[in-house]
Amino acid sequence: MQIANVEGRGSLIIDGRIVDVESATAGEISSDPMELVDLRNHPLLAQVQPDGEAQEIDESDLGPPVPRPGKIIAIAINYRSHAEEANKAIPTEPHVMVKFSTCITGPHDDVFMHDLEMVDYEVELVLAIGRSGIRIPRSAAWDHIAGLTVGNDVSDRNEQFRPPIRQFSMAKSYDRFGPIGPVLVTPDDLPNRDDLEISLTVDGELRQQARTGDFIFSVPVLIEWLSRYVTLEVGDLIFTGTTGGVGDSMDPPTYLQDGQVVEAAIEGIGTIRNRFVAGDPS
Repeated sequence: MQIANVEGRGSLIIDGRIVDVESATAGEISSDPMELVDLRNHPLLAQVQPDGEAQEIDESDLGPPVPRPGKIIAIAINYRSHAEEANKAIPTEPHVMVKFSTCITGPHDDVFMHDLEMVDYEVELVLAIGRSGIRIPRSAAWDHIAGLTVGNDVSDRNEQFRPPIRQFSMAKSYDRFGPIGPVLVTPDDLPNRDDLEISLTVDGELRQQARTGDFIFSVPVLIEWLSRYVTLEVGDLIFTGTTGGVGDSMDPPTYLQDGQVVEAAIEGIGTIRNRFVAGDPS
């Protein structure tokens, strides 16, 4: 299934057309997009079929498919290429940080850079938790995942590495520093949930490209490891790490400029396209 947030309403994309879930289920599932993340609702969603009222997709109407995550966990250094370009040793266990939920924005929204001069991109596969659990064994990990989406873990590198204390979480949590979308795709609807092509361009220039099969820590390993410490709840998001090619590691370091367009894509899920804008929202 392809789950979408269309103008704030939970929807399915079926054969390229939008089906409003509340209408299609006669109100059994509400219009809140967060209801579609809950795996308890997926058996009913699987029965939904398009009708004469289904509309064609207008990408400008798409919002973040998981608009109000309870918590956002982000993984650092989960591709060998990123560890190598950052001159980091290959980690022996996941390195964890957080993004605050107010950073979430839509797949085609502008991202405001304020007066920051070191804003960077990171394309990432994002997991949405659909069934709560604690101490989840890796053999059951995929049973707790409602779907996968594309994310851009936008970062202010100045704040991230500013002494005396490196503020990773704050640097990644400005408003709109977490665009996701365009849809949430259930794992069974992907060509190979464990090995997906992932890429990012800036103004059409390819900067990042890899496959999620190159993860240092696979999705099941991440779920098992994280749930040793915290309960993973319905609606939580996990940003699984980025590959090599970030602007901060270029020679010389190259950060995003006013008006540049960043496109992040994952095989079988789609593309998010965000313009980066200097200054603040008017």
